[in-house]
Amino acid sequence: QLKVILWLILLMGMEAGFLSNTGTPKELLHLTLGRNLALTLEQNISASNRFGPDGCWDSITTPQVFTLSDPPSMLTTAQVNGGMDGTLLGMEVSNKSRKNVKLSSLLTEYYCHQLKGKGMDEAPLLISQRRKDNFRRLVLPSRLSRTTVESEELQRRLAGGSTMDEMEKGQMMGRIEEGMNEFIHMYMDCPPIIPRCQWGAKPYKGTPTNLSLPLNFLYIHHTYIPGQPCLTFEQCSANMRSMQRFHQEERGWDDIGYSFVAGSDGFLYEGRGWLWRGAHTLGQNSRGYGVSFIGDYTSQLPSQHAMGLVRHQLTSCAVGGGRLVGNFTLQGHRQVVATACPGNALYSEITGWEHFGV
Repeated sequence: QLKVILWLILLMGMEAGFLSNTGTPKELLHLTLGRNLALTLEQNISASNRFGPDGCWDSITTPQVFTLSDPPSMLTTAQVNGGMDGTLLGMEVSNKSRKNVKLSSLLTEYYCHQLKGKGMDEAPLLISQRRKDNFRRLVLPSRLSRTTVESEELQRRLAGGSTMDEMEKGQMMGRIEEGMNEFIHMYMDCPPIIPRCQWGAKPYKGTPTNLSLPLNFLYIHHTYIPGQPCLTFEQCSANMRSMQRFHQEERGWDDIGYSFVAGSDGFLYEGRGWLWRGAHTLGQNSRGYGVSFIGDYTSQLPSQHAMGLVRHQLTSCAVGGGRLVGNFTLQGHRQVVATACPGNALYSEITGWEHFGV
């Protein structure tokens, strides 16, 4: 989360009047995202190079250097996260019911809230893990498109340029709306996924086999060991490293077997990811993604939040990104392999999910 804090502080320092008590979502969007979105979406570049990338710190416990995973676009993921947080926290500061709120307290509450009990199910609404959900509720795609055009128009006026006429404004709106779908897919529809380098993954052994997309199946697992859900990024990351060691050293696999893993800290964790064939469901690894929930769900369920990330957001992201077919089939591990996985409680739960099939 440190990269988000740094970008948020930078934005607050650069944008005059950002925390004024007269702020509205539109005004804050002008300041945090509108201008950069306009510049990015006006460029004649492919969607794959329009936004991002993300990146990773050099250390999980004592981070010093942040490195982007690929050459930067005009709007990196860190900038987008900072813009979203600036909008959300600016609205909170301008809320009259939060009189005399200390910025340090608000930032601590937002970025460093300690999850307990049922994790995200009992967590406050305004915390960084809920960034995408909160931003989606606050900003409609149509409003974001209009604000982006207005931001560009405002910048032109401030620079002494001519005002756009209605035809030029309409043409610009068309170009921006065309590219906005990619922004919405990446930063509003897809769940928060911790990349491999962020949780400390070791390299893949050998050469990974690429999947032939889109896939037809999604297979649900539980880890069984560790038996308890993880409630912090540090613990979930440690669990991921432990699983990878077991899969590589004890099982002799090339990498951690799962495509993605769901923690109870508000995040999904990238295993082999969208492109590489996993080792999660014997005989079916080229046909579908394997998603596991950290914990033993024989007699209890994962948190509602963790299940929602997989059931709704991950699947929507996969279908929208051309990784899963629209009529994909969701199955429990036990349906295709002789195993108790994903546990009786979780298996009973997923039988009621959309796309569940025999």
